Amino acid sequence: MIAVKLSEEEASLLKKSLELLLSDVRMEICDTDSGDFRAGLKREKAVLEHVIEQLEAGK
Repeated sequence: MIAVKLSEEEASLLKKSLELLLSDVRMEICDTDSGDFRAGLKREKAVLEHVIEQLEAGK
């Protein structure tokens, strides 16, 4: 496990950036026809959601 110490401002900006990326990943999941690519995007989505949850819990 890697621990990173962030200021409130840094954590807020990181969370906002991850939420934007998550939105893009969700749209890409809907738009892709490749099952393998979709599966990889779903794994990426789960990781992003988990990291966002961790940032929210750290408030």
